[in-house]
Amino acid sequence: MSIRVGVFGAGGRMGVTVCQAVAADPNLELVAAVDPSHDGIAARTVIGVPEASFDVSGSPDAMTQAGVEVAIDFTAPSAARNNMRFCAENGIHAVVGTSGFTEAEFDSIDAQFVSSNCLIAPNFAIGAVLMMRFAEMSAPFFETAEIIEFHHNNKLDAPSGTAVNTAERMAAASVEWAADPTETETYPGGRGASGPGGIPIHSVRMVGMVAHQEVVLGTTGQSLVIRHDTTDRSSFMPGVVLAAKRVGDLRGLTIGLETILGI
Repeated sequence: MSIRVGVFGAGGRMGVTVCQAVAADPNLELVAAVDPSHDGIAARTVIGVPEASFDVSGSPDAMTQAGVEVAIDFTAPSAARNNMRFCAENGIHAVVGTSGFTEAEFDSIDAQFVSSNCLIAPNFAIGAVLMMRFAEMSAPFFETAEIIEFHHNNKLDAPSGTAVNTAERMAAASVEWAADPTETETYPGGRGASGPGGIPIHSVRMVGMVAHQEVVLGTTGQSLVIRHDTTDRSSFMPGVVLAAKRVGDLRGLTIGLETILGI
């Protein structure tokens, strides 16, 4: 039996890609699309899925009316908070690709999901998840590390959720980092932002890029560069589809794809 899926933010660039990926998977069934800016427009027109026989709705109530079992959210933090609350109150599992939540919010979200589950991932590209894991594994063996993340010029937040998550995991894996020798910055911020563990994070916003990250580690006589490149939003879809299929097997709130990937 296929899993009934609804998508929040269905009319956005990521939302359209998610809708098409869900519709293409034989084990998932796209039954609802929510996006206030496309309310009442035929879904097939908005998301490019000819077999979609419903209209895009501006209200999350479309999720319950369509019997959605798993809702996927790629919106903004303010909208995602409300969408997750709706899912929790209505027993709908949530798969969330929106970043920018605090630890206190994670605790609150976890407390809300008592009759369904929620998976929030800072990055759904499986290669990016492996990149973060490799950086975490490498951290104890190096004295210095820096993170450089590159994104398209429409990304509004910095550093990226992936960069922050990477730094948090590296800092948790090792507390012994060499001090930054810099005494003078010709331009303020020249050394980047000081992330968890004092690991510098540099954010690049540039036309022509999608999502890329380098983790550079160094110690005596050697350096290691771990890099992941996303050249198209379709790279996130295998992770999103897998999460939609597996979120029902989890419990409460889960952060990241690592649990369902077994790493």
